[in-house]
Order: sequence, then C-alpha cells, then structure tokens
Amino acid sequence: MAISTGAFIVAMAFLTAALSGKTANPAAGRAAKAKAAGEDFEAVFLNSMFQQMFSGVGQGPFSGGHGANIWRSFLTDEYSKSFVKAGGIGIAAQVTRELLAQQEVR
Repeated sequence: MAISTGAFIVAMAFLTAALSGKTANPAAGRAAKAKAAGEDFEAVFLNSMFQQMFSGVGQGPFSGGHGANIWRSFLTDEYSKSFVKAGGIGIAAQVTRELLAQQEVR
C-alpha cells in the first residue's frame, strides 16, 4: 500500500504538532485554554471564599500561630481545587463562555 506525498506531509505535520504539545485545530486549543482559565478563576474565587469562611473558625486541635495559618491556607487551596474538579459552582463555565465570545469578536 503506497501513501501519497500529500498524505505523508499532512500526517507528519499532525505528528509534529502532537509531539510538540500543539493541537492541529487552533480552535480546540483556544477552547482548552479558555476552560483552564475559567477553572483557575473559579478556584481563586472559591479559595478567597473559603479563607473568609475559615477566618472565624476556632483553632481546634491546632495550637494556632503562624504554622496553623499556613496549613489553613493550603487546606483552603486544596478545597477550592477539589470543588472545581467536582464541577464547581458554575463560575468556570460562565467565564469560559465569555472568554470564547470575546475571542470570536476579535
């Protein structure tokens, strides 16, 4: 079975793009970046909300101090990432839609 020169060039371009981490479809790449940006934005928002929520919580079994505050910041960061990974509260989808709409206008 012989392959045409044109098909070979297209296949090589696709493989090169795949190996370099670029997608063959630029629109799909933009959509993936917009989705990631939306999820990052929602995680930052949720992290801020969780930090405010935990600011009024007592120290519990921790002795308080600087170490407990650092641990609490790590905890709220992981909570926010977990919420977004589980579907979030809808902010990421809205941000993604708006980012893609802004790109369409340009």
